[in-house]
Amino acid sequence: MTVESTAARKPRRSSGTKRAAGAASARKTAAATAQPHDAEPQLVQLLTPEGERVEIEGNPDLAEFAAFAADITTEDLRGLYRDMVLTRRFDGEATALQRQGELGLWASLLGQEAAQIGSGRALRDDDYVFPTYREHGVAWCRGVDPTNLLGMFRGVNHGGWDPNTNNFHLYTIVIGSQTLHATGYAMGVAKDGADSAVIAYFGDGASSQGDVMEAFNFSAVYNSPVVFFCQNNQWAISEPTERQMRVPLYQRAQGFGFPGIRVDGNDVLACLAVTRWALDRARRGEGPALIEAFTYRMGAHTTSDDPTKYRADEETAAWEAKDPILRLKAHLLASGGADEAFFEELETESEALGKRVREVVRSMPDPDTMAIFENVYADGHALVDEERAQFAAYLASFEAEEGH
Repeated sequence: MTVESTAARKPRRSSGTKRAAGAASARKTAAATAQPHDAEPQLVQLLTPEGERVEIEGNPDLAEFAAFAADITTEDLRGLYRDMVLTRRFDGEATALQRQGELGLWASLLGQEAAQIGSGRALRDDDYVFPTYREHGVAWCRGVDPTNLLGMFRGVNHGGWDPNTNNFHLYTIVIGSQTLHATGYAMGVAKDGADSAVIAYFGDGASSQGDVMEAFNFSAVYNSPVVFFCQNNQWAISEPTERQMRVPLYQRAQGFGFPGIRVDGNDVLACLAVTRWALDRARRGEGPALIEAFTYRMGAHTTSDDPTKYRADEETAAWEAKDPILRLKAHLLASGGADEAFFEELETESEALGKRVREVVRSMPDPDTMAIFENVYADGHALVDEERAQFAAYLASFEAEEGH
C-alpha cells in the first residue's frame, strides 16, 4: 500500500517566529510528485474493510502516517467506536424527527462517521474548526451538545452555541464560504504567533465553488496554518464526482503549491493519523494541506432529497460493505479489544441519547417573533426601526381578524 501526495512549496514566512523555525524542513511525503492522471489514485489506509490492520513494513510512506496513530490504545479505539455509534444514533434520531415534522430539514452524515470522528479527535483544544452543515460528528468531538445543532433546523435559532466556547464555528449553509473564513482566521493565527491550527470542512461539490479555490490560493500565498478537509462522499446532491472534475480531487492542491492526500474516509484510524499529520505540519509553519477523505453518503443529501432517483442500488450496497462502524467493530472483536458486554452497554447509552434528543427538541420554545430585529446594529437604525414597526402591524392584523 503506497500513498500519494502532491508537490509542496517552500514556506515564505519571515524568520523569527515558531512557524518560521519549523518551516525550513520539508516533509518527504509532501515533496513527492503526483502520479500521472491516468494512474489509479492510492489512498492512506490503516484498517481494511474487513477490520484488519494494514501491513506497514516495507512501505515508508504509509509508515510516516501510521506513526501519527502509533499511540492509539485499545481504550482509544473503543472511544472512537463509541463516538461513531453515538453520532450515528443522534443523526438517525434527527432524521426521524424531521420525518415527524419536528425539524424543517436535516442533512445526514450516515456513512461519513469515520471521516468526521477521526479528524475531529485529531484536533487540539486550541485548534479552530469551520464546518459546513453536516459535521455533526466533529461537533460531537468538540463538545457541542448535539441538541444545540437542531435549533437551526427547527427554526428557533441561528445556531445554539457560542463558537468561541468550543472553537467550533456555527454551521455554514452558503456552500464553500467557510473555507475563506478559515483561511482568514488562520492568517490571523499566524500573525499572532500562535502554534494552533485551523481546519475547514467541505464536500466534493463545494470544491467546485470559486470560494474554495480562492481559499486555496490565499492560504498558499500566505502560508496559512489551515487544513482543508474535503469529505468526498461521491455525490454533490445528484451530481457524481466524474461530472465535477477531470482529476482526483486531492491533486488540485498541486496547482496551488501545497500537499494533497487521499485517505480512506471509512477508516477512522487513517483519518485520525492523516489529520494529525496535516495539523502538525501546519503548526510547524509548513502551510496548508488538502485532505480528501474518500467516503460515501449512504443516505440522502438532505431529507428533501431522494437518492434512489440518481444512484444505483448496487453502488450503495458496495459501499455499505465498507461501513466504518462495522469495520472498527470487526477489528475490536478480532483483536479482543471489546466484548459483547461493551457493545450492549453502548446500545443502552445510544438509546438514552436518542430519548434525550427527542425530549429536548420537542420542548424547544418558539423564539420571540420580534427578535429578528435585535442585534442588527449596535446603536439602532432608522430603517430597522421602520421595518420592526411594519412587521408588528402585520402581526397585529392577524390578531384583529381573530378577534372578530
